[in-house]
Amino acid sequence: MSSLSDIAAKLGLGPDFATAGNRAVVSPITGEVIGRVADDDAASVAAKTAAAVAAFAGWREVPAPRRGELVRRLGERLREAKEALGALVTLEAGKIVQEGLGEVQEMIDICDFAVGLSRQLYGLTIASERPGHAMRETWLPLGPVAVITAFNFPVAVWSWNAALALVCGDSVVWKPSEKTPLTALAVQALFEKVAADFPEAPKGLCSLVIGDAAIGAQLARDERIPLVSATGSTRMGRAVAPIVAERFGRSLLELGGNNAMIVTPSADLELAVRAILFAAVGTAGQRCTTLRRLIVHKDVRDRLVPALKAAYGKVKIGDPREAGTLLGPLIDGRSFEAMAAALDKARTAGGTVTGGERVLADRYKDAFYVTPALVEMPAQADVVKTETFAPILYVMTYEKFEDAIALHNGVPQGLSSSIFTMNLKEAERFTAAAGSDCGIANVNIGPSGAEIGGAFGGEKETGGGRESGSDAWKAYMRRQTSTVNYSDALPLAQGVVFDIG
Repeated sequence: MSSLSDIAAKLGLGPDFATAGNRAVVSPITGEVIGRVADDDAASVAAKTAAAVAAFAGWREVPAPRRGELVRRLGERLREAKEALGALVTLEAGKIVQEGLGEVQEMIDICDFAVGLSRQLYGLTIASERPGHAMRETWLPLGPVAVITAFNFPVAVWSWNAALALVCGDSVVWKPSEKTPLTALAVQALFEKVAADFPEAPKGLCSLVIGDAAIGAQLARDERIPLVSATGSTRMGRAVAPIVAERFGRSLLELGGNNAMIVTPSADLELAVRAILFAAVGTAGQRCTTLRRLIVHKDVRDRLVPALKAAYGKVKIGDPREAGTLLGPLIDGRSFEAMAAALDKARTAGGTVTGGERVLADRYKDAFYVTPALVEMPAQADVVKTETFAPILYVMTYEKFEDAIALHNGVPQGLSSSIFTMNLKEAERFTAAAGSDCGIANVNIGPSGAEIGGAFGGEKETGGGRESGSDAWKAYMRRQTSTVNYSDALPLAQGVVFDIG
């Protein structure tokens, strides 16, 4: 099941799936066009947004547990489609088979999480200072949510947002990356089949718009959309956030990550090597939580770095559909150019580069496979502080723990972080207020591979948004404070007397 037609048949999409349209879809595995899709124009986007507004008016009245039932059914449908949808993720995004399947499993997991949440949209009962009064805080559906997703997690990020938004009573308009529209079309088709058998699901509850950045900007400007959840680069976030803010809308931003790991003298180095390898090399370094900076104590560097180089040398690079492959392709040629440019800058800054070459070009002239790069740096130069979406790991040395924390926090991004140590004090200091400044701080595991049970997101240029897990559901609802007077008097707050006699 490796061709688009085979996958489409397995998903029940029909033989004409993605065969016509103005936008060519290229598989990073071979660099070949595998399909064509039609872009939405401005009028189409406006119509789908209007449908989402109308759908919200009805969906918000459906009891939350019943909304959860729709999401439960979606999760069951995803279970049935897991193998085929995972294969499509691999074909279109270039992920290895297990990572493609893992992404669909994330969708299933968040559906399970959201179903439970549909019975736990709790508010508060608050003590009133006025006798005979009851005060409470409730959470109510917000409105249509625009979800803008990136190529590296072409379906999971939609589910993180959509599953929560749906149980919260919102409708959803999804703009996927223009590089990965096929997976979005497949998921939309799956959702529509589920919704068709659900009487309370209105038309337009979840819709899909395909196109470039102009489509995203249109959604960001639309005053009918109270929340725009955007995942992508910091540059994208800087474009979207001011547009939404100008109309007093809300932004939920998941942007750049420049994640680091501190390896202390007490660390289990064998465990650390395994964690570093997956975190730095997995998904070809194209995760927002990819490990990009390694801060190693001087006493263990001479043991750790050679072990890493040996491990890097064993990584099988190639077609992600083939058994044993651990490193598939970069998404496109622009990503390879960015990687090469970053390595040149690192060399200029005094770095020693191992790896980073393009490989398999004779077999895949239009695809971009690379060896993962280890870059030993004398200091945290500007290139290290800039996120490059590729398998580049910068290695730096420290002596004092305080210096390691300073290096760790000395970048504009603040998504994920980790430390390897057997020292309880170091572990606790890393996760304390003066430790990691990231939204995710791990001990003895790498920075990537977050679970949906915890809120995902980060600080600084990462955008401050939180998706999935914890109380992230509150982003998709509006807070209301209500006071009910069940007495026969009218006492005023703060003891104010306003008597007209």
